[in-house]
Amino acid sequence: MDGPKTTREKIAAVIDNEVRPSLQQHGGDIELLDVTADAWVRVKLTGACSTCPGARQTLSEIVEKALQKQYPEIRGVLLESQVSDELIQAALQILRRNTVEREGSC
Repeated sequence: MDGPKTTREKIAAVIDNEVRPSLQQHGGDIELLDVTADAWVRVKLTGACSTCPGARQTLSEIVEKALQKQYPEIRGVLLESQVSDELIQAALQILRRNTVEREGSC
């Protein structure tokens, strides 16, 4: 016999059933990271959604509305972005190169 679902499980079910299919139609997806004690939902957009200029709008118009419709106590949805290690390394190389060039000039 299953016990009562946790808030996180309930939020995950809304994401799986209502949000994810819409995002996947456009080559994107969503990952539930956390539901905080003070009712904020932290998510990460992946696939095409992670680089889409409309990601913030997707977050408020699709994700937040779907969650707050089912659970009005949710304060909002926070988007976590993750920069790849490759991008960080490329940025560090550019910064280092620029620093060396400035130090070498008079």
